[in-house]
Amino acid sequence: MKKSLLILGLVVVGALALVRWKMGGDGDVSEPGLVFDRVWIDQVPSKPTDTANGFAAITRQPLGIFQSASQYKGSFEIFSYKATGDELRIVYPQTDDKEKVKVRAWKCKERDMDYCLEVSGSNRGVKRYRSRHGWEIDEAARPEHMLQRIESIVRSAN
Repeated sequence: MKKSLLILGLVVVGALALVRWKMGGDGDVSEPGLVFDRVWIDQVPSKPTDTANGFAAITRQPLGIFQSASQYKGSFEIFSYKATGDELRIVYPQTDDKEKVKVRAWKCKERDMDYCLEVSGSNRGVKRYRSRHGWEIDEAARPEHMLQRIESIVRSAN
């Protein structure tokens, strides 16, 4: 009987450890609403020539952007999407490429940031972004406004 309880206890502990590991290692709970209407960057540049990658998706249109830029050089790609839970079905109008992307956002404290975002399944952008309180985007924003907002955040960091 004691051996059965010990084995059961080990199985439960192992299952809990697996769930914790799958959720990002520290048990942070995903908050899907954080993904949208917010500027996300992978790093705060320390000098004007550092490249930062940005991501944003607004809910009203629904449109999004992947951007990679320093203060002197950059590129971006706009996409439309349909969101279902933690999945974005993305279409890039320039090429008509389609992707099924998983997103997970949560409150965190990394690199002086307040939120973390993991993006998987996309061949654009990077896999991990961060954001701060105050980096929200107005729901009425147009794509060029998203681009300007990301650029202003990256520039203000220098």
